[in-house]
Formats: sequence, structure tokens, C-alpha cells
Amino acid sequence: MTRPDTDERADLVQALGQARFFLRHTLRDLRSDQAAERTTVSELTLGGLVKHVTLTERQWSDFIVQGPSAMLAYDDPDAVKGWTDAFRIGEGESLQGLFDAYDGVARRTDELVRTLPDLGATQPLPPAPWFEKGARWSARRVILHIIAETAQHAGHADIIRESLDGAKSMG
Repeated sequence: MTRPDTDERADLVQALGQARFFLRHTLRDLRSDQAAERTTVSELTLGGLVKHVTLTERQWSDFIVQGPSAMLAYDDPDAVKGWTDAFRIGEGESLQGLFDAYDGVARRTDELVRTLPDLGATQPLPPAPWFEKGARWSARRVILHIIAETAQHAGHADIIRESLDGAKSMG
């Protein structure tokens, strides 16, 4: 028997896949050194964005299953440093390696969306100034958040790429 929410799950996986595609497409034909280059006053780099969305998607997918313990503690200096380091390509990292890690996280998230028993199941958000106290997010809302994050950062990547060499994702 087909689950009644199969279409919704397929839509979520498709929307996330489309956001991922635009991010990847924006970085097409780049070398690792280009992906590490800052082209604006921001600290953001193309490779750093891939690294960040990988960490973000992994963390939020873990949150769906494990709850708030999967999230970085905003008031832990080591966690904050790790979070900011996730915006940079580190020594010895390559763009291909970053994409390989991203692909692994993407496969895991897509499988999670397809197989979760209940998209409406909730977890309490961890304490943080940007979350409403006592708020809970459903798996559905977390997946929508991952889609929004990925799409937002694909837009950032488009600006950085155009500043780097004039290439555009669209148009």
C-alpha cells in the first residue's frame, strides 16, 4: 500500500535536490583554489558555502532523529570556532572532497525523508537566542529549513561566482 504522504515526501526530496543542483551548478568547472578565493568583502567563499551547507544539512538531519543533542551549542567557544571554520576550505581540502562529503549527506537526508515514520514528529529546539523558548520543530519543518538554507546559500554562491569570473548560474 502506498503511504498517503508519498507525494509530499517526493516533493520535499525534489525541492531539496533542485536547491542542491543550483549550488553545484554555480561551482561548475572551478578549481579548488578558485573555490577558496574571497571575491567580496564577506568572508564567504564558494568552497566554504559547500562545506557550510554540508555541515548544516548533516546537523539538521541528525536533529530530526536525535533531537537537540545533535545541535552545536551556541555558547560553546569550540563549537562556535568549528562553525566559523566550516565557512572556509582548510589546508589539504579540495573542492571535489567537499562535494563528495556533500553528496553523502544528501543521500542520507533524502533517504531519511523517504523513510521517516512520521514527518509531523517533533523535537524540542535547543536553547538559543534565535529560537523561541520551548519551541518544537517537526521533521517536515526541519526539511523545509534545509531547503531554504540551501537555496539561500546557492544565491550567495551565484554572487560570489559572478564576482570571481563573471559566470552566472542562470541567464
